[in-house]
Amino acid sequence: MDLELLWFCLIAILWAGYFLLEGFDFGVGMLLPVVGRSDEERSTMLQAIGPVWDGNEVWLIVAGGATFAAFPAWYATMFSGFYIALLLALVFLIIRVVSFEWRSKSESPRWRTVWTWANTVGSIGAPLIWGVGLSALLFGTPIDSNGDYAGDFWDLFSPYTVFAGVTVVVLFAFHGATYLTLRTVGDLENRSRHAARRLALPAVLLGMVYIVWTVATAMDRNDKDLFPPALPAIIGIVALALSALFLFQGRTGRAFSMTAVGAVALVATLFTSLYPRVMVSSTGFENSLTVDGAASSHYALQVMSVVALVFVPLVLLYQGWTYHVFRKRVGGAHDVSGVDQTGGKPPLAPELPT
Repeated sequence: MDLELLWFCLIAILWAGYFLLEGFDFGVGMLLPVVGRSDEERSTMLQAIGPVWDGNEVWLIVAGGATFAAFPAWYATMFSGFYIALLLALVFLIIRVVSFEWRSKSESPRWRTVWTWANTVGSIGAPLIWGVGLSALLFGTPIDSNGDYAGDFWDLFSPYTVFAGVTVVVLFAFHGATYLTLRTVGDLENRSRHAARRLALPAVLLGMVYIVWTVATAMDRNDKDLFPPALPAIIGIVALALSALFLFQGRTGRAFSMTAVGAVALVATLFTSLYPRVMVSSTGFENSLTVDGAASSHYALQVMSVVALVFVPLVLLYQGWTYHVFRKRVGGAHDVSGVDQTGGKPPLAPELPT
């Protein structure tokens, strides 16, 4: 495997990790006004993702940094052409981040309601933009012979890309609902399970249609054969179907695992369909940016590979340790560590089911 292909795969893995981990964070935020019936329950839902949501954002930051370092031509064209979309995504992410910090600054019901809805709006807006933007890379955007973006903000939108954005939002909501069934107790867990079951059918259907549409788009607009994009597509379709099946059987742990596999397979299908290009040109296929043409020098990629080989395992170990530490359920008087906030120390809540 050459280094250009290696770094293209690493960037795909980073986006897959972001969809997997931050996906359920976004989903929980979307469900705050729906599943939570009281301020205490909404606070419990935020506690369920409180220790991990900011760490999950690292996957997005590293994906952007890796694109800048490994594929500067791709970064320049995409970030200049997608400037308004990326600015909107940044605004949604900032609103969401601020809502985590500011919601608890006052006991006023109105204050808390405002920041609850701010979290929900940010949790819907950012995934919508990621779905539209990433799918536009495959569907095609106006790129001239110099490799410069030659369109405007509205050129990002097509039936395929809008459908992709909606699919990502619904799939993340489903992913978040299954996550809450593993992290909450009592009535909140029951409502989370009910929400997951209501979201199962639309999420699975939309996900399946999007995956098939992605493969068809790759064959039509990116000169791809059915294979290899069909391989992750089949995995994604099977995983989504199993997620619904396990959910209705009461196997919430396995259902969450399958929504996770589905989210990863969705990204894998998109990037497999995109290769060997990184941006397809809609104005002239010969103007499309390729992996080899957009990459940094071989020496730069070598240095980056050594750095990644050292630090990526450390980051994965640290994040895995974080999830292990905060693996208990939350709810009622229990915080994420299992300690009673009133001062007592009740028994720890049960482990996550499988």
